[in-house]
Amino acid sequence: MIRQGQVSAAEVQDAAAAAIAQVDPELDAVAGDVFERPLAYDVSGPFAGVPFAIKDLIIHAAGVPQRNGSRLFGPGVAHADDTALMTRFRRAGLATMAVTTSPELGFNATTEAVAYGAPTRNPWDTTRSAGGSSGGAAALVAAGALPLAHANDGGGSIRIPAAACGLVGLKPSRGRVSAGPDYADPLLGMGAEFAVTRTVRDCAALLDAVHGSEPGDKYLFPAAPASYRALITAPSRTLRIAVAADISQADPACAEAVHRVAEQLTSMGHHVEEAAPRIDAEAFHHANLDAWCSFLAHTVTTAAKALGIDPGTDHLEATTRACVAYGATRTAADLYVVEETFNIARREVARLLTDYDLYLTPTTASPNLPLGHLDADDATLTAHEWYRKIFDFAPFTALFNATGNPAISLPLARSAEGWPIGVQFVAPYGDEATLLSLAADLEQQFPWDQHRPAIHAH
Repeated sequence: MIRQGQVSAAEVQDAAAAAIAQVDPELDAVAGDVFERPLAYDVSGPFAGVPFAIKDLIIHAAGVPQRNGSRLFGPGVAHADDTALMTRFRRAGLATMAVTTSPELGFNATTEAVAYGAPTRNPWDTTRSAGGSSGGAAALVAAGALPLAHANDGGGSIRIPAAACGLVGLKPSRGRVSAGPDYADPLLGMGAEFAVTRTVRDCAALLDAVHGSEPGDKYLFPAAPASYRALITAPSRTLRIAVAADISQADPACAEAVHRVAEQLTSMGHHVEEAAPRIDAEAFHHANLDAWCSFLAHTVTTAAKALGIDPGTDHLEATTRACVAYGATRTAADLYVVEETFNIARREVARLLTDYDLYLTPTTASPNLPLGHLDADDATLTAHEWYRKIFDFAPFTALFNATGNPAISLPLARSAEGWPIGVQFVAPYGDEATLLSLAADLEQQFPWDQHRPAIHAH
């Protein structure tokens, strides 16, 4: 509409600001205030003038205070420069209007950081969590205040809130979207940058706009063979799809959603059967805990030194302090064990995805969680107990952060309460095209745009 001159970019941005003002008092999804005017953007970009927001974690825009969801950073640290992805968002024409909430340093599957003073609420049911760690982004997009918003994912943090809020959540392949220049391999390679969207079309078009390596990146992707947006206009080819053989950890509603989708895939002509990677779950979870806690220890120690702070209860939530303390005990040899464990997992997932084109699982073990269930300021929990509590809710996502495979959550079902249920598809490394092509087909079979949450801009 902007491109065709039906409306001006300013009118659209004013409408978005009004929509945020309408829904955010009930959602608490904005970190700070909406900007007086959007950050500068390229008016010739494919999304020129489209309202947008960035998450308060990893990414940063020049001059905009960044808190990473933590009191450790006080009112926020303003960086002198944009990250590479922020530059690409500007180049795409996205009009960044606000920063969205994150749990402290991203280590939670809900978005209820003490730093913001109030939890981020799910627009489908404000007694429930919007998921995490990109819960603020997901809440605003699901509530119709923004069409899409930046998100990132170190253990499910794009896919989990997408599932909880009824959105499309793509975690791209490792290195597909640059994390530079601040990071080469965020979270030992598990961190991925991208967004949450309401449609597959917008997901594909945004990936077209921002994917690609930067000079000095650790992973160098060649150009995509064709536009992702163009690829989704044709029906997907006949696929071999593995369905998770054991989803006993999942709530019956989530398990039933997977079974229903598998039946639909079969009726669409795809070859579907049960199969799964052979993963030593205990070894994987121990390695993932060591990776996360080492990252948290390094991040906090480095930031505290730069800020001249001795972090205590006034700066960090209780579980963050427990994870930092545990992470500080990990050695270089321990991190080599982590990489060995992840290598075994990577090879095993690759084996499965040589036999099959895609792997189908629930996104989360239940549709969502009540607020307060994942209380990151609970001083009774050890690092191990806190890790288990998070990944009991999200047991299906973190493996693919460790392996680097692209994975997408699609809102293909509803619970008896009317809450969205996400279903996850995983593809071979580098094959976002197959994921998005099938996602576009399923969007037609399960048209989620017919549903709107209780809290929605109008």
